[in-house]
Amino acid sequence: MDENIFDKRIAVLLSGGVDSSVVLYELASKGLHPDCFYIKIGPEEEEEWDCSSEEDLEMATAVAARYGCRLQVVDCHREYWDGVTRYTMDKVRAGYTPNPDVMCNRMIKFGAFDEKMGHNYDLIATGHYAQTEMIDGRKWLVTSPDPVKDQTDFLAQIYDWQLRKAIFPIGHYMKEEVREIAEREHLINAKRKDSQGICFLGKINYNDYIRRYLGENPGDVLELETGRKIGQHRGLWFHTIGQRHGLGFGGGPWYAVKKDVERNILYVSRGYEPRTAYKTDFKVHGFHFLTMNPWGDSPECGVTFKIRHTPEYHPARLERLGEGSYMVHSQTPIQGVAPGQFCVVYDERHHCCIGSAEITV
Repeated sequence: MDENIFDKRIAVLLSGGVDSSVVLYELASKGLHPDCFYIKIGPEEEEEWDCSSEEDLEMATAVAARYGCRLQVVDCHREYWDGVTRYTMDKVRAGYTPNPDVMCNRMIKFGAFDEKMGHNYDLIATGHYAQTEMIDGRKWLVTSPDPVKDQTDFLAQIYDWQLRKAIFPIGHYMKEEVREIAEREHLINAKRKDSQGICFLGKINYNDYIRRYLGENPGDVLELETGRKIGQHRGLWFHTIGQRHGLGFGGGPWYAVKKDVERNILYVSRGYEPRTAYKTDFKVHGFHFLTMNPWGDSPECGVTFKIRHTPEYHPARLERLGEGSYMVHSQTPIQGVAPGQFCVVYDERHHCCIGSAEITV
């Protein structure tokens, strides 16, 4: 943490998980008593969704009490369903591959929360595995030393004012170190498993989440190379480009390689690593710079990038096409490049996260 935090009003977002609990420990161990907040974004029909938010809130309450901090529940349920769910459904209906977690950070954790309570605070602390650094008087988002847990990609759409308020007190740790601190301090959730999947969904299957809003829309599945009919899909929105599991057709393995939204056709290709599943060049648009544009109007620049939450960074050249749009020339072929995904861009050392842009067709 670069900031001088001792004369600042700090809000801590507690989720009930081990990461945010260790955030509170880190601040309390420095003699601070920040206010804690639990953001409620789960659906109202809790029984139907098998939601674990009650247990999350119990954990968050116990951890806040342990350090003598006040905990308030902030209901962002409506904002989540109006913002993040609408964004997700609009994208999948159009045949794209959205990332709800990325938008949740922008719209909810650093957005709706700030509107409701966060505006009363100088800093908002979260349990993300990310760091910030002051470079030439500007605050930049930089990667965590834990390449597997690094979450800068999930923060790559937040606004500059949100980044200026954000602090990540555990961002300099490896995940095992965070667990060790939690166990050493006998935190109630020290052995609790990490949540998986979309924000609050927990045990809910992503396809069930989509089915609930969009239903099913069966169509043909064709082999890309021959046009031969392989079977039927239940809705293009249940499939992502590059998907190779759960297609359920014999004679494979099959990869989902292309969608024709107008004709409701899913194209697949056979083989373990079909050439059609890879791309080295693809366009991105609407580039969102976290701090500033470090390249200006340069026609080309060297970067690293990732298009999904993996430990690997891919070296590439960015070619400027116009305002906010670039062609990514990857040094190596990338599997599963899909329109709607965010391409998250870093400097050549994959230290600074510069921003992100949406992959276009």
